[in-house]
Amino acid sequence: MRLATAAALATALTLALAKAIAWWLSGSVSLLAGLTDSLLDGAASLLNLLAVHYALRPADEDHRYGHGKAEALAGLGQALFIAASSVLVAVQGVERLLEPRPLTAEALGIAVMLLSLALTFVLLLFQRHVVRQTGSTAIHADSLHYRSDLLLNGSILLALVLASLGWPQVDALFAIGIAGYILWSAISIVREAVAVLMDQELSPEISEQMHALACGVPGVLGAHDLRTRISGTHWFVQLHLELPGEISLAQAHALCVRVEAAIRREFPRAEVLVHADPTEVVEH
Repeated sequence: MRLATAAALATALTLALAKAIAWWLSGSVSLLAGLTDSLLDGAASLLNLLAVHYALRPADEDHRYGHGKAEALAGLGQALFIAASSVLVAVQGVERLLEPRPLTAEALGIAVMLLSLALTFVLLLFQRHVVRQTGSTAIHADSLHYRSDLLLNGSILLALVLASLGWPQVDALFAIGIAGYILWSAISIVREAVAVLMDQELSPEISEQMHALACGVPGVLGAHDLRTRISGTHWFVQLHLELPGEISLAQAHALCVRVEAAIRREFPRAEVLVHADPTEVVEH
């Protein structure tokens, strides 16, 4: 996760420098949109790097459930950066549409956008691997806005190609369209971050699977009150087991341990807390 955040920051800064040079020489508002986005990407990725470093700290006396929600807070920060970039890009696009200017150095701009596409694609592949391995909210949020960058960079490339063919007004129109897409990406990130901060349950399919795993342990008569939530890369799971009332405390404890192990085998990120209920109590 730390390596993924460092890679994202390095990519954003590299692309910002390349786009700044190309924009200065060409005057393309689409390239300016890309430059603005890359600068904000760099700020967001720096925030992400700090948040992930904090989120990976082990639980302590003040944070018994760990520091994982720092990732969701970073996601909200990223959404703010991304929304701001969409507004800046839209304003620049409208201004250029009202006051068209000829573009220069289109070839350099096209070369820079091809470089941007290649670097962003490689970064997305790496982030996808990290998200699969860790389920990190922060890396997933980062991946979402770099995925939007892939579309953004492709759109800028197309706008530059069309401008070089005699349609300079397309540059401004693409910039406005890109701004709308960036804003939608920010809204998606906010939804995911808020779901984590508000302790939203895992999907019903996962909860049902956990319930089935618990009930599948020999000796367990049933399970109820299964509750879940996410904090960073950890899933917290609580449930009540229905056990025969005549078994000993040691036997009940052994069944609880088996249920916890069964769930963790299928979902390694889950931290499971099990409470044993005698069936007589459940029935009453």
